[in-house]
Amino acid sequence: MIGTLQKMKTELASPVNYQLPLGEQRLELNPLLGKTLKLVHTGQIFCLHCGSKTKKSFNQGYCYSCFIKLAQCDMCIMKPETCHYSKGTCREPEWAQQFCFQPHFVYLANSSALKVGITRSTQIPTRWIDQGATQALPILQAGSRYISGLAEIAIAKYVSDKTSWQQMLKNSAMRLDLKAEAVRLLSLCEPELTAIREQFGEQSLILLPDAQPVEINFPVATYPAKVKSFNLDSNPEISGVLQGIKGQYLLLDSGVINIRKFTGYEVEFMA
Repeated sequence: MIGTLQKMKTELASPVNYQLPLGEQRLELNPLLGKTLKLVHTGQIFCLHCGSKTKKSFNQGYCYSCFIKLAQCDMCIMKPETCHYSKGTCREPEWAQQFCFQPHFVYLANSSALKVGITRSTQIPTRWIDQGATQALPILQAGSRYISGLAEIAIAKYVSDKTSWQQMLKNSAMRLDLKAEAVRLLSLCEPELTAIREQFGEQSLILLPDAQPVEINFPVATYPAKVKSFNLDSNPEISGVLQGIKGQYLLLDSGVINIRKFTGYEVEFMA
């Protein structure tokens, strides 16, 4: 089977169901646990957005032309607090209206450890699964991506906003009481959250005290004791027994590969 890689599609179940898109095809991955897989990069890379052939992939799947012109590739997507829409310099104002100016959620997740993050409602629980979180809890609803970013910064003074992918893949995180952590963190940053509401209105940032933690179980038989990562640019052929799937990683007995990192890479997949 040959096609271009895209990030794995997921469905919240126990364990999570995974599909690997290869061009227009979708391959069910869960039944392949315990079997030997082989991926061979053909040397061709195609842009996720425009479909053109490119020598190098930028920002997980884009050609350079799309990377420098698309709003979804701008720095403010990674750092919402740097939003420059109000300055009239947004790359794609219409896209921003649909993507950024809609409700976003601030959440706590347990991936490599406790972290804070933001996501659109349409990306729940996909965002948590992609991060390899075993627990997640939405704690605030914000009126826009920018406002959610401000709240995230306030909470990130007391807890990390990043995941250690190596520790996540080792499954080293201890189980947490996310409800208790939410109460603790919201209390610590109450002055900053109050200031945000005073600037943007009371409904700009809404507490979610009735939200319940989501438990996520991944299809993993064996977690790696030591993480070795594959890179299709330097090693176009990889193979090994599929021992698990977590986040956007395939866990082989020979190493791990971040499928999302190689979006647009054409590969031949054999199982």
